[in-house]
Amino acid sequence: MRIGITGATGLIGRALAADLALRNHQLTAFSRSEGPAPGLPARTTVVRWNPEAAPGGQPAGFSDGVSGLDILVHLAGQPISKRWTAAQKEAIRTSRVQGTARLVAALAALEPRQRPTRLLAASAVGYYGPRGDEELGEDDAAGTGFLADVCSAWEEAAGTARREGIETSCLRFGVVLSPQGGALAAMLPPFRLGLGGRVGSGRQWMPWIHLADAAGAVVHLAEAEPGSLAPAYNLTAPEPVRNAAFAKTLARALKRPALFPAPAFAMRLALGEMAEGLLLTGQRVVPRQLSRDGFRFRHPQLRDALADLLAAR
Repeated sequence: MRIGITGATGLIGRALAADLALRNHQLTAFSRSEGPAPGLPARTTVVRWNPEAAPGGQPAGFSDGVSGLDILVHLAGQPISKRWTAAQKEAIRTSRVQGTARLVAALAALEPRQRPTRLLAASAVGYYGPRGDEELGEDDAAGTGFLADVCSAWEEAAGTARREGIETSCLRFGVVLSPQGGALAAMLPPFRLGLGGRVGSGRQWMPWIHLADAAGAVVHLAEAEPGSLAPAYNLTAPEPVRNAAFAKTLARALKRPALFPAPAFAMRLALGEMAEGLLLTGQRVVPRQLSRDGFRFRHPQLRDALADLLAAR
């Protein structure tokens, strides 16, 4: 199949592109920059795309690049791990909501037979908001707070593609674990020095997933039978853990103690609203729909997942 990826040079995008290339799919990466995209398979076609431009203002070659795709995987968006100033919050929202809306508008501008038949659009478990110990599946309602509001609007923007006859599913990613980037890469230096520990109370849930399973789940959905997908999927491992358990398991994998907790007040002082939204609260999210659809996790348990990731480093 011809499969396009926005955000292809990000952590998930690179892993997904590698998996799809191994399965002999033809890849098109949509990038802001001219020239080759780093870290992608050699035969990837790179097409310039401006997520801030309306369909008519896209770079030359964009329409030809998106025309005739079988599937489009939309992963692009501003990182959320910077301090949430008013400007950064607006950039997070705009890149996701308006960027997705403009992409769907560009698809709608194509002739119906030229449009992708399937759109797999990134979202996040932040959709559910802080929910304590409540176990959350795809049928549960959106929560409240900045991330929940952004994710709800993000998914609504993606969902407008259904009106154009495009089968659309939103991918609610949990904490994707990889030593090459994201949360785990940030944790490794202090934990390797024996300076790691829980964050805040440590009771908040961490809906994690191994990078290989995150990419594998997207491949599974891309290759599913037409018309078979649910509107949303939680891309998390079957066994979420509390933050304290995660810290202890990571420390054991590194053969280090986990004796230095990060107090909640210090996190709020250092990171402001982002600390509350990302680190001090969590969601007990489970992948009910992936399990119903027959996806088999390679790394369903945290201890095995960390052993694999750290061995690969």
